[in-house]
Amino acid sequence: MEDLDLEKEEKRELLSRFRSLYKSCKQSSSQEELLLLKKAFRVSANAHREKRRENGDPFIFHALAVAQIVVDEIGLKGTAAISVLLHETSRINGFDDDDFAKEYNPEVATIVTGLNKISKIDPKTSSSEVENYRQLVISYSADPRVILIKLADRLDVMRHLYFFADSKQVKKANETLTLYAPLAHRLGLYSVKTELEDLSLKYTEPADYINITTKLEETAKERNTYIEKFVKPIVAGLDQYGQKYEIKSRTKSIYSIWKKMKKQKIPFEEVFDLFAIRIILESELPLEKAECWRTYSIVTEKYIPNPERMRDWISVPKSNGYESLHATVIGPEGKWVEVQIRTRRMDEIAEMGIAAHWKYKGIRQQQGIDDWLTDLRNLLEQAEDSTDMVESLKQLDSYQKEIFVFTPNGDLKKLPAGATVLDFAFEVHSKLGVSCVGAKVNNRLASIKDALRNGDQVEIITSKNQKPTKDWLSFAITSKARSKIKQSLKEEELKVANIGKELLLRRLKNWKLELTDEMASQFIKKNKIKSITEFYAMLANEKIDIADIKTYIETADQVEEKSSASEIAYAQPKEQESGDFLIIDERLANVDYKLATCCNPIFGDDIFGFVTISHGIKIHRATCPNAKSMLERYPYRIVKAKWQQTRESSSFQTTIRIIGEDQIGLFNRISEVLTKELKVSLRSASFDTKGGVFEGKIKVFVGNIKQLDMIIHRINRIKGVIRASRVATSAE
Repeated sequence: MEDLDLEKEEKRELLSRFRSLYKSCKQSSSQEELLLLKKAFRVSANAHREKRRENGDPFIFHALAVAQIVVDEIGLKGTAAISVLLHETSRINGFDDDDFAKEYNPEVATIVTGLNKISKIDPKTSSSEVENYRQLVISYSADPRVILIKLADRLDVMRHLYFFADSKQVKKANETLTLYAPLAHRLGLYSVKTELEDLSLKYTEPADYINITTKLEETAKERNTYIEKFVKPIVAGLDQYGQKYEIKSRTKSIYSIWKKMKKQKIPFEEVFDLFAIRIILESELPLEKAECWRTYSIVTEKYIPNPERMRDWISVPKSNGYESLHATVIGPEGKWVEVQIRTRRMDEIAEMGIAAHWKYKGIRQQQGIDDWLTDLRNLLEQAEDSTDMVESLKQLDSYQKEIFVFTPNGDLKKLPAGATVLDFAFEVHSKLGVSCVGAKVNNRLASIKDALRNGDQVEIITSKNQKPTKDWLSFAITSKARSKIKQSLKEEELKVANIGKELLLRRLKNWKLELTDEMASQFIKKNKIKSITEFYAMLANEKIDIADIKTYIETADQVEEKSSASEIAYAQPKEQESGDFLIIDERLANVDYKLATCCNPIFGDDIFGFVTISHGIKIHRATCPNAKSMLERYPYRIVKAKWQQTRESSSFQTTIRIIGEDQIGLFNRISEVLTKELKVSLRSASFDTKGGVFEGKIKVFVGNIKQLDMIIHRINRIKGVIRASRVATSAE
């Protein structure tokens, strides 16, 4: 009976939460979106009926909570809420993009696909959250709502972090501080960023959090009395002009107070800027600037301002679209008070960030936001690994201030504080950046390392002989400059690597030796070289003595010969001493045998047979990775085998690994050589790119080992291919 009552209570709570979400969506969504929202809710509730959260609540509560945040706190519409409800559902029910596009709409399909891509990352890997975050931002171009929904999801997790075990609480809190809060900040989601930081501090530094919270509560009455006294003359001035407005006081966040206490090594009582006054004007778009400046005049007439603390983000907004006038004035009792002046539109953008810009689509700030998002995406795509990405993001997030620099023609360029001449060159044009050797700053010569100041006029000096070097990364700070420098360095490394590759291939031909993929991998690993590209580049730059490669191959061959001799001894048990061989030919109707898929033997390979329990005889290559284990454990089941020399031609499947430069059209060239020139049957192909290099695998059908060698030789001759080789096993 108690279980039935609990079930009824959960259903009532579920319906109550959905009605709340529906009510929020009703204000901003179309009738079609509302109908689809009801449908998505029914499908989601049914799919999750057995799934529970850590505290035992139905999982659907979490999905509804995230959807509510997305609508109420981030400002998105019904389509985003529908996508939240269907995200997990699609994974359970196995829906694909076409299903969503037909059942709902293409927008929903795009968002759900983006969310599912991120969710596929294995949470057990050490860098999963970092890579999750990286993929999240890179996928932004598909639909910005993906990243906003993910931030809403993290916010709900943090609000219910007490559900989790202590170890998970600290881990998730640290992830939030490192990754999610900075992103919310950069996207202009100030309220989300603040709450994420405060909730993270609650679990990472619980004692400090409780101490600051208690002090804020104890001083609240005194603070409110002071604020009331401070705003009284300002209210009178605004009323005199008949200005419609709202005045709010904003207490500094717990996390911000904690950071200031730690940085300045002061107690709570010595943090003077605990609050700020915000004046929000109800103003028409054409009158916004004039009414903000008039309000600034009213404030500074009543209180003396500090000129050095005046901030004008109305004339030129921040990169993330933030607009506001900030003034720091001396209030009653000689206390410094910060006053923020903005319109209702500006306030919504400041609180909701990117989402609010959709509401005011077409306003002048939009281009700046798009430029910033492009820079962020480029930066994360260029990051070589997870650590590099996090460090780059921290650097990007540290851009609290911006400077404005002019070209010789008077064009304005916005850069982060601390930007150098080199950063400015790349901001104007990539070609200008890679050839930059210096500049004239205000008609005075400056080096590429020199930092620029607000209002500087810069004329870039270039040279055809200039090339980017690694040390440029030590003083270039903008994401655009750093990504272009890294790209140029990789291109140069590939050029040098090709020279090294050609040099090695010529020497190997003269020596009549072969450097197999396995040998190369072992050499690279042993010498702590990052990649095959770096290996070839080091050969070209004589950082590796090519004679050492010869010695290494000869030593490896000697070891392999000894190992092979040992394996052959195992492969000839007493039962086979007569010298009889199993002749492998497709025409042998009375012999039950199959070619092993673990090593895919080809006509011409050295082979042996292995008697299985239920699948007859399996034919393996002598070099099969499983050979040693079979020979040692089951020598009595080994059968000597060889190919029928006069047999008719047949087809054998094998896999070829290809490493090459990330060039447009390279795969098409490889495919054309295989299918048109060599007349090879191509079964499948897969390629992946990273850091300017791609690695691919193709499965082909060949008649014998000689044909395979000829195919590999021909692929190696294709421009852009670094190395092609046979894969040892089908599992690789």
